[in-house]
Amino acid sequence: METFSALKLLHGVSTLLLFVSALALLVVVIRRWRAGATCLAGGLMRRPWSFVWALMGLCLLALPVSGWFLVHLAGWSLGQTWLLGGSSLYLLGSLSWLWLVVRLNRLRLGRMAKHPGFTVVLAAFCAICFIAIAGLMGAKPM
Repeated sequence: METFSALKLLHGVSTLLLFVSALALLVVVIRRWRAGATCLAGGLMRRPWSFVWALMGLCLLALPVSGWFLVHLAGWSLGQTWLLGGSSLYLLGSLSWLWLVVRLNRLRLGRMAKHPGFTVVLAAFCAICFIAIAGLMGAKPM
């Protein structure tokens, strides 16, 4: 298989796994919330869901590497506006995702956060960042 095609496939699969994992966690949160669970964060850090969080982390590590190689092989300049915007959003989204994982782990361990609603805001910010990146990458010039 050609290198460019293989990297494009890896990049697409990583993106798909990231969004499917996030969607699966969102469905679990909504189901538990509707069932009346008082502590939503504790259940999301159990063993099977820790695999999903680890898979999301692996995808977050693979995306910039495969993306950089794709840009390099395509011959695009890294100074293009859509690449700089996507990279900036990726950095913000990844750091907020890491912060979200730390907050959820603290909640799982029983250490209450001062502002529990901020966890929801942080999760929404992560989702908005990654959806905006997908939009930027989809609207890239050919």
